[in-house]
Amino acid sequence: MATSFIRKFVLSSLLLLTPLAVSAQTFVFTAIPDEDETKLVERFRGIADYLEKELDIEVKYIPVKSYAAAISAFRNNQVQLAWFGGLSGVQARSLVPGSQALAQGVEDEAFYNYFIAHKSTGLEKSDTLSKDIRGKTFTFGSKGSTSGRLIPEYHIRTIFEEAPEEVFSRVGFSGNHTRTLRLVEAGTYDVGAINYAVWEKELENGNIDTDEVKVIWKTPAYPNYQWTIRGDVDERYGDGFMEKVRQALLDMDDPELLESFPRSGFIPTANENYAPIQSVAEQIGILD
Repeated sequence: MATSFIRKFVLSSLLLLTPLAVSAQTFVFTAIPDEDETKLVERFRGIADYLEKELDIEVKYIPVKSYAAAISAFRNNQVQLAWFGGLSGVQARSLVPGSQALAQGVEDEAFYNYFIAHKSTGLEKSDTLSKDIRGKTFTFGSKGSTSGRLIPEYHIRTIFEEAPEEVFSRVGFSGNHTRTLRLVEAGTYDVGAINYAVWEKELENGNIDTDEVKVIWKTPAYPNYQWTIRGDVDERYGDGFMEKVRQALLDMDDPELLESFPRSGFIPTANENYAPIQSVAEQIGILD
């Protein structure tokens, strides 16, 4: 009876250990939650399927609730790859030695923002950010977002030589770009900052009431979103794995997958391309 019990215990232990052994070889990635979660899940499940086929390894996408959670998951090796914004990528790579920015969207090499305003403000589109926004209510996106917070705050501070809280009557953080659009469209906030890609995609899909909200300013260009990978992936998945992932991202040409970002394709990038983002973050006190 004792022998039978031991045999059953060993067998059950093996059954428990086997899935863990398989999952240890799973390649996991995430993305900053810059849009509604349902849109992100749909987009990145398709990317997971694509990468699984290209890398010949199990690939899993896990959603996160915040920019900080994406960075934390990357730091703790819960994910090995992430679709970050410029700032979150800089923050994540600083926490994991050897981590590399692999690829960026064609459009991310020279990204930009829109400042948008509700019709009640009377603000019109201009080549400069109108000082008439002073005293209005304003919403950023996420506190850790490059296009939702870092770049807009940089320009506000540069133009007004004051902090946003001194320029506007009320300052908020919507959490993501889609939410910023909806809050300004509804008049909950007078003005907001949104990345142009989200605006253009929503406009193309007929999801913006242009009688209620309009673009009033386009920022100068800056480097933004990128795929960042941990520096220890070759040790875990085999020599050359990092470059294999990079190539898979660069080779992605499925129009449906690219349109979901939306990007026209991916091009190589490197950590040093994001030095301007790091510099701005340090200047305004977001990054130590």
